[in-house]
Amino acid sequence: MFERIAELAIRRSRLVLVIAVVAVALMGALGAGAFGKLLGGGFDDPSSQSSRARQVIDDRFGGETNLVLLVRAAGGRIDTPGAERSGRALVAELRKEQDLDNVVSYWDTTSPDLRSKDGREALVLARVKGHDTEQQENAKGVIDAYAGTYGDTLTVKAGGSAGVSHEMGPQTGKDLVLAESIAVPLVLLLLLVVFGTVVAALLPLAIALIAIVGVFAELYLVGSVTDVSIFAINLTTALGLGLGVDYALLMISRFREQLAAGVSVEDAVRTTMSTAGRTVAFSAATVAAALAALMVFPQYFLRSFGYSGVGVVIIAALATLLVMPALLNVLGHRVNSGRMPWVKAGPAATGTSVWGRLARTVMRRPAFTALPVLAVLVVAASPLLGITFGTADERALPEGAESRQVSVSLRENFHGNDAAALRVVIDAPVDKAPLASYAATLSGLDGVARVEAGSGVYAEGQATAVGRGKPALSRPGARQLNVVSTLTPKSDAAKELVEEVRSTTPPPGTHPLVGGADAELVDSNASIGDRLPLAVGLIVITTFLLLFLFTGSVVQPLRALALNAISLGATLGVMTWIFQDGNLSGVLGFTPQPMETSMTVLMFCVAFGLSMDYEVFVTSRIKELHELGEDDESAVVDGLGHTGRVVSAAAALIAVSFFAFGTAEISFMQLFGLGSGLAILIDALAVRGVLVPAAMRLLGRSAWYAPGFLRTFHGRFGLSESGPAPAAAPVERNGKKPTRV
Repeated sequence: MFERIAELAIRRSRLVLVIAVVAVALMGALGAGAFGKLLGGGFDDPSSQSSRARQVIDDRFGGETNLVLLVRAAGGRIDTPGAERSGRALVAELRKEQDLDNVVSYWDTTSPDLRSKDGREALVLARVKGHDTEQQENAKGVIDAYAGTYGDTLTVKAGGSAGVSHEMGPQTGKDLVLAESIAVPLVLLLLLVVFGTVVAALLPLAIALIAIVGVFAELYLVGSVTDVSIFAINLTTALGLGLGVDYALLMISRFREQLAAGVSVEDAVRTTMSTAGRTVAFSAATVAAALAALMVFPQYFLRSFGYSGVGVVIIAALATLLVMPALLNVLGHRVNSGRMPWVKAGPAATGTSVWGRLARTVMRRPAFTALPVLAVLVVAASPLLGITFGTADERALPEGAESRQVSVSLRENFHGNDAAALRVVIDAPVDKAPLASYAATLSGLDGVARVEAGSGVYAEGQATAVGRGKPALSRPGARQLNVVSTLTPKSDAAKELVEEVRSTTPPPGTHPLVGGADAELVDSNASIGDRLPLAVGLIVITTFLLLFLFTGSVVQPLRALALNAISLGATLGVMTWIFQDGNLSGVLGFTPQPMETSMTVLMFCVAFGLSMDYEVFVTSRIKELHELGEDDESAVVDGLGHTGRVVSAAAALIAVSFFAFGTAEISFMQLFGLGSGLAILIDALAVRGVLVPAAMRLLGRSAWYAPGFLRTFHGRFGLSESGPAPAAAPVERNGKKPTRV
């Protein structure tokens, strides 16, 4: 297949390039509408108890409160005549808004729970209508209209889930623009350093552009039929830029190597496709397999990264395999045009490169060199012993974000946080006495400030104000109870309260559903935890099969998986030390909190896939030399000598595109960017540079072992990096036998 693609690129180069330009234009036109299809949120399992509770509340009670307006009196208490008049006028205007319902305020109820402890602030609670994108647009209109100064006596700040989404969406766009404005110039500069010529440096950016534009078009199409998270854009740009550079770098390096050996342009294209082209295809398969595992999770936040991740890998690989050989054939020796002044003429002696010398040193003393590296990685992984998990909330935003300020005020200045209450719904008729008994029991649980029901308000195990019940919590054939606590939202104590509420004996014949933010956290962690073994199992099995088909060995896949586990453990440990334990929080400007569950899983899958990317790069060249007759040590030394510079350069380039997200204002995007970039560097430097040659030396010939029946199977169905023999002249080194380049 790769030989046929090479022949097509040689015979029809310009036609291939014209078709590529037209395809990019069409994908760009389609992808321009992607942002209008993407949504915020998506962190919840739609089949969980909390999600089902929210659905009942939407259907039977008009929906949960999702907008909290914090109203502050400019010159004194909120009960002064002027503040009260303005407050009532504000509520009257809000009730006229077609996009709002269930508007409840302090001035309507005179409830002390809706007034701050110092009497200077009051709450207006409401529900923004609509679903997903419609709700986001409606919230924007309401918040833009009312947030800020109202009249001469009040200031209004917007919070709640609608307020958080209102700020998080635009902030994501700003973070993306800033990250790309940093990453693209740095990547171009590094490409100039790596290639040393302007033309060669620009080619990877062309592949990256095709990958990014293509996935934008894919997200538009997928977003038209299912929910897709807006955060998928961040992965699309970072991974598209990184993989485009990775794959193009491998192809261009091999092509230039062949030209330097004196072969014709056409033969250089053929050899590049039959060797580096196969490597790109296998590498893409391993990365796509790791990212496809994200689709087993029910949260569309994670599934969205599966859609975009698999898409960007496939499109980047197709662009590299179809467009790059045509570009190389058209350019020929001009790929070396625009030589930078610091570059010397003539190819470098790859056999004596830094990576080749490092590999030789490691293989002579594998234990001496590998054990210190292993020790450092184990120490780096040690914070995992204390890792805890949470979900995204307003704390991911900067401290100055308005919705975050509202949340802080609710927690510190009010008697219980109504917006963070547990919502207990019973989708069945319940008599007054059993319901009152159930509410009283719930109010006696540790940490509960009060329980609000249609029949009354309960605290410390008894009714406190039967006459002040909330009729809106009672519907024909359904009941709702709000369990308001004094606990810090999403804390361990708050999660324990969810379990206690769920285990409390309900009225006879009923099956309550418990929802609310803390219940959603409990359900999300449980859902991801339940599916995680399946996702990891799929990654391990597909990776093992692909590497076996590529190498014909059962030991090489096991060695690769073991080293990957070590490097990923170190990365997750360092991220826990930074983002959960709070180290570097002052430098990076985030609030320490438990590791965001979905983002941690995403980082694991992305880092695993990219690690296997470099595994294939290195192993393919070692295997090629091994099949050409080199002994085990020479194959490893020469293989790393040839690929080490490519891998380290590719790692630096893709790490830059991820590290750029360290400038983000949203903390879980910082976590993803810094974690992914660190994982790539650890893998490329520590694992490929030291642990791989050490492991190959210790394994010896057994590194290529497979049972007889599997060798037969691989001989029939396996794919190897075969094809036209590389055309470089033999090189004599230190008295060793000649090898092919």
